[in-house]
Parts: sequence; structure tokens; C-alpha cells
Amino acid sequence: MNNRRNWLKQIGLGTIGLGFIPFETFANPFAEDYILPDFDNSPILLRSNENPYGPSPLARAAMEKSVNNSNRYGWDLWSELISAIAKKNNVSDNNILLGAGSTEILDVVLQYSALQKGNFIMAETSYDYWTASSEKLGIKKITVPLTQDRKHDLTAMLKAIDSDTKMVYICNPNNPTGTICDREKLVSFINEATKKAIVFVDEAYINFTKEESLSNLVIENKNLIITKTFSKLYGLAGARVGYAIAHSETIEQLSILKSSTNMSVSVVSASAALASLNDEKFIQQVYSSNNEVKKYTIDQLTQLNLTCIASHSNFIYFSLENYKKDYFKQLENHNISGTKIYEENGKWTRITIGTMREMQLFIAALK
Repeated sequence: MNNRRNWLKQIGLGTIGLGFIPFETFANPFAEDYILPDFDNSPILLRSNENPYGPSPLARAAMEKSVNNSNRYGWDLWSELISAIAKKNNVSDNNILLGAGSTEILDVVLQYSALQKGNFIMAETSYDYWTASSEKLGIKKITVPLTQDRKHDLTAMLKAIDSDTKMVYICNPNNPTGTICDREKLVSFINEATKKAIVFVDEAYINFTKEESLSNLVIENKNLIITKTFSKLYGLAGARVGYAIAHSETIEQLSILKSSTNMSVSVVSASAALASLNDEKFIQQVYSSNNEVKKYTIDQLTQLNLTCIASHSNFIYFSLENYKKDYFKQLENHNISGTKIYEENGKWTRITIGTMREMQLFIAALK
């Protein structure tokens, strides 16, 4: 334990995982009235649901301090981060598995599900970039349409489970629609579905809501796996830090599929993640700003006669059906990067919520 503390102190992170920030040179380089930056970005990137404000002040300081220790493996640091994550989610250390972003966790769970050939079920439309390798792994993807209001149809998904189903994937809140499942209905679904298959819940955007994580359910349920990430609210998309929360026996099985259990997270990235968990001021500012800018953007899109889906995330799903101009050309002409059409019927697309200035420029581009 002393060796761990000494190593962490060298990079300015000593005892952060225990909820303390004891080093004044680390904790106080930023004023109490720190204001979220509004960068003059060009191009304006509104395509990947990134946090437009960057990493938190404490995370930036931690990253700078940890660079000099990048010649060493971060055994103790990884353990400290796991403990901090476990505490944050009210589970034990052996319920956590680190990954290079939640994408690596998605890949590992897909591999785990494919150990016994069959199928997996997910909604259409949902986050599916990670599923491209499913056929090569010998597991078939089955999609279930969303409801008319763009929510997961849990009843239909439950009915779709058959004897060959190995896993059901639910992105909650859902990407790209921004909708969220009713918690009581989702828990009921999990209780039934996990009798037959793994239920994999992606909570990448849960921190943009007041909804409670489902993490407490993994203590008793071996067939429930949850993934979370530091990419979105915490502003560490490029640092690549994500994690799985699952029953301890399930974590053991997932770990076998990784050549090095937690080593895909670098010392610099782990330091940033650990510090981020303690920067509550920054997190609250990002949360509040996202809601403020989201409301402004939805109001403006509505005034342009564009239908929006109520969003529980840091992006907005809206229809271009009534838009008379070439939407993507308008973005290109104003050096704004958006995404694509997700549903041809209704011309539904998604836009990330940037800073207020960025979204004002986005709206101006559409006009």
C-alpha cells in the first residue's frame, strides 16, 4: 500500500481514489469561479457526441504530471482507478473491468457472447458500429424496430429472444435517438431476459440524466453487463477510458478474453480519469451547460419547423423532412461537421450539442 501511495504521489494523484485531493499544487491551479471554455474551433465538430469543453481542469493537470511516469506500468494506478470507479457505482472492485473506451468493452462482450454460436438482439436504430465483426465471429445480429416515439420496444425485444439468443444489447439513453427506457420497465425486462441470455446495457450517456445506473443489479445477476465511459460527460473521448460493471464471476470470464486485463488504459489516461471523478464542479457545469444549450437548439430547430425527439443526452435527433435546403451542403459551406441520415423515412439525423457559440453558428448555417 505504501508503494502504491508513493507512486501515485509522484504523479500528483495520491489518495484521489479515496476521495481526497491533498496536494495544493495539484488541486488549486484553477480559480473557484472556473468558467467552461468556449473555443473558437474550425471546423466545428458536431458529429461524435464529444464534450466540447475538453477534459476537466483537474484531469488536465493530472495528465501533465503523469507523462513523466509513462515509462512505467501503472499497476497501482489501475487498481486505484478501479477502486474509485467501484465506489462511484456502489459495487466492489471485482465488479469492474477497464477498457480503452467503452468500445473495447463492447468488443469483448461480443466475443464473449460468440463463444457459443447463435444470435444477439438489438434495436434498430441504435449504436451499432461495434457489431460489424459479429458475422465473422459466428453470431447473427437480429434487429427489433424502435417504437413510433423512437424508444426501445422492450416487449418486442423480449419476444424476439429464442433458444439461440446469447445476448441482448440496449443503449440507454439510446444513440442516436436520445430516448431513454422507463426504469421500472427496463428492470422488469432485465429480470426476464437474463433468464435466457446476457443483457448488455450501454450507459455511455446516463450521466446526462438524473436516472440512476443499473449497476446495483449486477451483484446478484450474472447475466447483466453494464458499460460506462469517460468519453462523454468527462470529456476524455481521445484518452480512451471505459469500463464494464458485472458480477464478479462474469468479470473473470470477460478478463480471459483480454491479453492484459486492464493494461489497455494508459497511465496518462488513467490519471485523467481518476482526477475527473473528483472534479464535481466541472461535471456540474458541463451538465448544466449541456441542458441550457440543448434547450436553445431544440427551440431553434422547432422554429425552423423541424421535428425533434426529446433528448436525454448530449445530442439531438431531428427530422429534415421539412427542410427545403441541402442540409449537409449548408453544414459544409459553414465548416461544420455533422453526421448522416440514420432513417431515410423522415430523413432523421443527429447533431451533437456543442458550446452555445457553436450551436448559434449551427442554427445560423441552417437559416
